[in-house]
Amino acid sequence: MPTLEADGKTVEVTDKGFLVEFNDWTEALAAKIAEQEGVTMTEEHWDVVRYLRDEHAESPGTEPNERNITKDMGKKWGKKVNSKYMYDLFPGMPSKQGRKIGGMPQSTRKGGY
Repeated sequence: MPTLEADGKTVEVTDKGFLVEFNDWTEALAAKIAEQEGVTMTEEHWDVVRYLRDEHAESPGTEPNERNITKDMGKKWGKKVNSKYMYDLFPGMPSKQGRKIGGMPQSTRKGGY
């Protein structure tokens, strides 16, 4: 099985680069995955990733869709956020690319909404 290393920690990943174990995740690994994905992490990126991780930890199998992510981030950031803004942050789809960077399993959802 492929592996990924960051800060001296080596973890197993799937053939598509998703962490095998949710609890192996660290911010250093997330930064490495983001780099591989071509995403430069900002505080807003981290907010989305943490939101997705919290949702997954509270209710495993929960996969917030783009609409919910956009709405909840708009509340958190105190401004109007639209899907274009979210896709500018995560061009590979906020819910799916955010999950990958956040160390969650590959999404099983189809479509954006």
